[in-house]
Amino acid sequence: MPLLSIPSPDQGVWWLGPIPIRAYALCIVLGVILAVWLGERRWRKRGGTPGVIVDIAVPAVVWGLIGGRLYHVITDWQIYFGPKAQKEPYQALFIWEGGLGIWGAIALGGFGVWLSCRRRGLSLSAVADAVAPGIAFAQAIGRWGNWFNQELFGGPTDLPWGLEITPGQAGTVPGYTGLYHPTFLYESLWNVALGFLLLWAGKRFDLRHARLFALYVAGYTLGRFWIEGLRTDPVGGVDHAVEFLGLRINQYTAIVLFVGALIYFWVQRDNTKPEIIIDRSAEDKALVPATVGATTADADADSGATVVDDEPTEKPVGEAEQDEAEPDTADDRADGHDERKPGENPAS
Repeated sequence: MPLLSIPSPDQGVWWLGPIPIRAYALCIVLGVILAVWLGERRWRKRGGTPGVIVDIAVPAVVWGLIGGRLYHVITDWQIYFGPKAQKEPYQALFIWEGGLGIWGAIALGGFGVWLSCRRRGLSLSAVADAVAPGIAFAQAIGRWGNWFNQELFGGPTDLPWGLEITPGQAGTVPGYTGLYHPTFLYESLWNVALGFLLLWAGKRFDLRHARLFALYVAGYTLGRFWIEGLRTDPVGGVDHAVEFLGLRINQYTAIVLFVGALIYFWVQRDNTKPEIIIDRSAEDKALVPATVGATTADADADSGATVVDDEPTEKPVGEAEQDEAEPDTADDRADGHDERKPGENPAS
C-alpha cells in the first residue's frame, strides 16, 4: 500500500447500549441541521416570517428520505429483486445501510416544501432560494457517510489521495489491492465550493424567483456528471453498472436536470413579480383572541397587532362645542328636551 493514501474507517456503527449509532445517518442529520440553520438565517434576513424554514424542514426531510430511497430502489432494483438479488426485498427499507438518490430526495423533498408553502400562502420560489446554499453544504456533509460505508468510490488510481477499500466491496476490481478514486471526497469538496458560490451570487446579483435554486441544480449536476464518470459502483445492476452509449444512468439524469435548470434560469430573468414571504396563517392565528369572550383590545395586546378604526370614536373638540351651542330643534322639544327659562310662556 502506498505511503500516502486515505484509509477507510474500520466500522461505521457504534453501539450505545442496545442502540446503534450509524455514521451514515449521523452525517445526514448533521447536514440537515446545517441546511435548516442557514436557510432560516437567510429567510429572516430577507424579511420572512421567523420559524418558517424550521417548520417546513420536517415534512421536507420526511418526503426527501422517501424520494431518495425510492430513486435508489428503482435504479438498483436488481439488488433487492430478481435472480441475482444480493439482499432480501424487505431490506429495501433499510435506509441506514446506505442508498439515497439525491435526485429523488430533491424531487419529493421539494414536493413536501410545496405542500407547506401552499398551506401557509408562501412563495415556493422564495423558500427555494433561501435554502439552496444550505442544501449544497448538507450534501457535502452527507457524502462522508459513504466513506464510512465504503461505497460510491471511483476506479483504481495511483494518486497520493487514493482511497483504501476493503477487497470484495461492491465496485472493487477482482484481484486488485491498490487504491481507488475517493469520489465521495470529490463531490463533498465540489458541494462546499458550490455552496459558497451560491452565497456570493445570491448577494451579488440578488437572484430571486428560484433562479438561485436553478443555479444550484446546474452547478451540482455539472460536477456530478464528471464525478459519476469516475465511479465504479454497479448502479442499475448487481455486478456491473448499467450504461447506454458509454454513460451511466445518473449521468443522463444530470444532463436533463442541467439543461432544465439553465432554461428555467433564462426564462425567469425578467420576472419582477413580488414573492410572498410573510406567513399569513401565522398572522391570522395571532389576531384570534386567546380565549372565548376576550375583547379585541386584549387580543391585540397579546399579539402585538395594531388595529386602526375606520371611523373616529370621538368628535373633534370644535364639533362638540358647536353642537352644544345650537338651539334645540322641534324634535328635541317633542322628546321632552325643554330648556326654557323658568316662567317663560310656552306659547311665546
